[in-house]
Amino acid sequence: MGAPNSSSTTGTLHFSVPPQDGSRAYLNINDPLGDFNYTRKAHEITIHNLRGSESSATLDTTGFQLYNHPAKHTAFANNADIEKEYYPESIELIKKLTGASRVVLFDHTIRRRRPGETDSTPEKRQPVAETHIDQTPKSAVARVHRHLPAEDVPELLKHRFQIINLWRPISHPAVDWPLALCDFRSVDQQKDVLPVALIYPDREGETYGVNYNTNQRWAYFSGVTPDELILIKCYDSVQDGSVALYTPHTAFADPATPEGTPPRESIELRALVFYD
Repeated sequence: MGAPNSSSTTGTLHFSVPPQDGSRAYLNINDPLGDFNYTRKAHEITIHNLRGSESSATLDTTGFQLYNHPAKHTAFANNADIEKEYYPESIELIKKLTGASRVVLFDHTIRRRRPGETDSTPEKRQPVAETHIDQTPKSAVARVHRHLPAEDVPELLKHRFQIINLWRPISHPAVDWPLALCDFRSVDQQKDVLPVALIYPDREGETYGVNYNTNQRWAYFSGVTPDELILIKCYDSVQDGSVALYTPHTAFADPATPEGTPPRESIELRALVFYD
């Protein structure tokens, strides 16, 4: 991942531990008590700061990439305006940065850290302090079927497609609770990912939890500004070993955060990204 600059930090990252009885891991999304059958374990991890060697991390090598590209829409105050203004500019931006021919945004999440509060409603989403990957191959293909016209799907699935998140801080740099990202090349694809069924009232999704492995290389970019963004690859249909398939990621409390730093605010868009 290139020589990280001298400033690395440490963070307590939370990893998945599979169900002991060998059953399929699940998380019941709408259960207020948090019904799930796997456990989590905290590990102290060295997280390398890639400031100064940003070019060492690319979507196809590490699975994530930082860009400097200010947004025209900066209010992020309500969903209607975000979909009307931020979606179209982000679609064009993702096309420009990836070379994709078609981009479909299927949702977004705003996260504002509120110390002492819980994620009680979608309007109060906080940074996720658990290592994860948003999609599995199964759920990625299901997304195409769910969000694209049925007549387009067979042709789209013949070509390369990806699911990519576009993550951007809101209103001030994300010094508080930054994003930690794992270099795909350091991931053991057989041992390090745990499929987790997401049980909704009307359907089932699937994500990956991440198992701890001392070989994993974790990184972050210090002080990402609202003029910057990180593309996080969650899935790639090119499975021949030539490109990164996904990026484990998580928010973490950086012990070096100065007192009085404003709590992190960010928005992430989730995009289906298609190529001719």
